[in-house]
Amino acid sequence: MDDKSEPLQIIKKAICTALVINMRKEERAMEGQPVLWFQQIKKKFGENVVLDGVDFKVMPGEIVSLVGENGAGKSTLMNILFGMSVIRQTGGYEGTIYMDGNPLNITNPNDAIHQGIGMVHQEFMLIPGFTVEQNIKLNREPLKKNIFSRVFGHSFETIDWDAENRDAKKALKRIGIDVNPGERIEQLPVGLKQFVEISREIDKENLKVLIFDEPTAVLTETEAEKLLKCIKSFSESGIAVIFISHRLDEVMRISDKVVVLRDGILVENAAVTSLTKEKIAELMVGRKLTERTEEYPDRNIKEEDIILEFRNVSVDMPGEDLRGFSLKVRRGEIIGIGGLAGHGKMAVSNAVSGMYPSTGEVLYNGKPLDVSKTGEALRHEIAFVSEDRKGVGLLLDQSILTNIIFNNLSLKGEFLKSYGFFTQIDNKAAKKTAEQMIEDLAIRCTSAEQLAGSLSGGNQQKVCMARALIAEPKLLFVSEPTRGIDIGAKRLILDYLLKINYEKGITVVMLSSELNELREVCDRIAIVAGGRLRGILGPKESNVKYALMMSGDESVRGGEDSYEKD
Repeated sequence: MDDKSEPLQIIKKAICTALVINMRKEERAMEGQPVLWFQQIKKKFGENVVLDGVDFKVMPGEIVSLVGENGAGKSTLMNILFGMSVIRQTGGYEGTIYMDGNPLNITNPNDAIHQGIGMVHQEFMLIPGFTVEQNIKLNREPLKKNIFSRVFGHSFETIDWDAENRDAKKALKRIGIDVNPGERIEQLPVGLKQFVEISREIDKENLKVLIFDEPTAVLTETEAEKLLKCIKSFSESGIAVIFISHRLDEVMRISDKVVVLRDGILVENAAVTSLTKEKIAELMVGRKLTERTEEYPDRNIKEEDIILEFRNVSVDMPGEDLRGFSLKVRRGEIIGIGGLAGHGKMAVSNAVSGMYPSTGEVLYNGKPLDVSKTGEALRHEIAFVSEDRKGVGLLLDQSILTNIIFNNLSLKGEFLKSYGFFTQIDNKAAKKTAEQMIEDLAIRCTSAEQLAGSLSGGNQQKVCMARALIAEPKLLFVSEPTRGIDIGAKRLILDYLLKINYEKGITVVMLSSELNELREVCDRIAIVAGGRLRGILGPKESNVKYALMMSGDESVRGGEDSYEKD
């Protein structure tokens, strides 16, 4: 064989290999061979059983939705599949996972990737200072030879930047996203970051199973629609999809099969056509759900009694710039701040907390608030529940107890006992308070000593809420309070916001992308679009008016006179 024919032979061999792989895929599908089989999976953390005999199969090209309340065992099951270290460090698991009929022995995430398993995590796994293409190709960079590598070997090869750029563009094109591969991740809005995560997984070779963990939680409706179409296309190409979501409308639309976990036990494994959204919700929580657990009478909210006022405030926050924002918050009300992701609503709370540079003026009880100092708001009995529970919301390597009492301990000197010149934490008082909040907010945990980082996302959100509430604030900012949490926990948190507002008189500012939830609990809803306040609507305004205002349509306006009690 001469040198010229060798490349042709390589190409022919690659084509034949691809054809064989496709034929085997079709054969497996015809024979009913699952690409993945979880067989009698059991897992304990100490004495706490988190998975108890979970057993189900995933077929090639099938979309299986895995649903359940926070703490039901979904994340633990995926951690087992992906070889996360927390599983090994806590004694491993029982049962067997089969892939293409063969037992899997995955000891770390690299093993999972080599086996053809990809995962789009709920919390971003991107490097902010790297570009889009660098994140997509991280640890899989294409290399090229040079004069040094020819002499000293493979370790002296350099990154082929042109090839990396081409690969990144191809992956981005496949999911229909128009973004510059050279753009830095930290400069992108949150929705595009999610699509970069997906592009990274799609770029991997030999992908057989792709796991999506709450992929639409940070997306706008338009972005979510695009993502669901992408997932369908992945399925049609033969990739099996495990879709984890609390958005049951999406589960009903996209799934072939639904697997429901409750308290670590598989309680349903059925075709989506045999289920309803209401039935899935009942299976998740083990009871029928009511719309509102308690009704509250109208409060005496006075239009002229202003607790907080924004005057021409602008905030320089990456991906959420806010410009010329003016708003009056009435004492005792629940006011919502709504709008599409990346349009500025999340910057509103940061204008008060001082997390990012801002201009303009913020008045609290009629007096200027020094927002250049990050702790000033807390000292004025203003509390915050951040949307970024892992980044700024929690001390992940500390206990639930420590997280709950932290602000009161450091800012107010509470939970301390004095012994002459010495002080120490009053463990009895701290534990009593933490356990009371665990009970009030139904935080699923082994004890108050459990590490916050080991909790499910929804329970971490509840810990953030508990820490804010024990400070007994006069004003509470809650950002995306129900993001990534299950339907039962959503109901509990929304009810709790109503309860503390009515019974304790706490003024609540709720920033959320979930318009239906804002309309359910808020007295007024301010809409932010394109970085500016577009108007204020009552909760009973039409969907059309809300949609037009959120799109930035200048013909639709609302103002202070649109106040309307629920």
